[in-house]
Amino acid sequence: MPASPSRHDHFPRADPTRRTAIRDAVSALDAAWTAADTAPGGLLTAIDAQADASPDAAIAALLPWLTDPSWLRDRLDSALALLRTDPFARPPLRPVGGADGAPGGLVLAERGAIRLTLRLWPFEAHPPAPAPAIFVPGRAALHILASGGAQLCQHQVAVTPAEETGAFTARAAAPCHSAPPRPLHTGETLHLDTARQSITLIPGQHDTLLLELTVQPPSPLPIRSDDPATGQLLHVSASRRDSSFRAMALTLLRHLGRPDAAPLFIAETHSTDFAARWHAMRELIALAPAAAHAPLAAMAADDPHPEVRAAAKATLALLQPPPLQGRGSETCELVR
Repeated sequence: MPASPSRHDHFPRADPTRRTAIRDAVSALDAAWTAADTAPGGLLTAIDAQADASPDAAIAALLPWLTDPSWLRDRLDSALALLRTDPFARPPLRPVGGADGAPGGLVLAERGAIRLTLRLWPFEAHPPAPAPAIFVPGRAALHILASGGAQLCQHQVAVTPAEETGAFTARAAAPCHSAPPRPLHTGETLHLDTARQSITLIPGQHDTLLLELTVQPPSPLPIRSDDPATGQLLHVSASRRDSSFRAMALTLLRHLGRPDAAPLFIAETHSTDFAARWHAMRELIALAPAAAHAPLAAMAADDPHPEVRAAAKATLALLQPPPLQGRGSETCELVR
């Protein structure tokens, strides 16, 4: 059967006047929002004033932008007006998430470690499987604009002072503990120490909409994903955004089959973030095992993280050629 028609099949490719009008309208709206945000009393001005504040202080100072979202209504109204002018216009709002069952949203503002996002959990007739509990070093405040009848599941994990300074290991990680679900209430505001506290939602009969303010400064703690049902640690990854961006880029290079980029992978195996180091090594092994052998041996011998060293040693053993079985085997190997 032919593919279903898409609205993009009707994009005005042959109408340069209309395309220019769309670009001009989007640029004008973007300029208007930027002027408002950077003016005294604007959103970005308020965020910039908290650049050197502690995460808790930044959350407290910016809380009015969550609890009084009248500014957001005006912004969304102007975005909808742009779409009414031309449905092919794209409001200057950056989408985030929305893949693999994760909630989608729009980034409303971002400066350094501070991000303000509008999040949507859409109603689904067939709810997805329970999501893992994700713990990200930092602080967050979530203001519920519409509960949609959802149930809130809260999760907690202990973090030691040693782990906060870089001594985290999967073997010693504390299990996650989950509280029984409770109703989510429109208008409530949740405050989270996100290295230790996490939430998941059981969808209700309508969409759930919230404003999320996060402050995530660089941290030696990794992002961790836990199974709420068992409390077990499932996965860790780099918490620094720059490390995460490089990790995604390396994965893309590996999918593209670019062995000429091996020096980039090797450079990242010296990252200060242990999860980033191992991710880079794992991707390099999949891309170019021969190029990975020497840096993998160095990692097995000298990496400062015990679990990275152990993983490198185990992987190095898998990459070693099998022992030769007598002279005949040696001859066959030379012939090959």
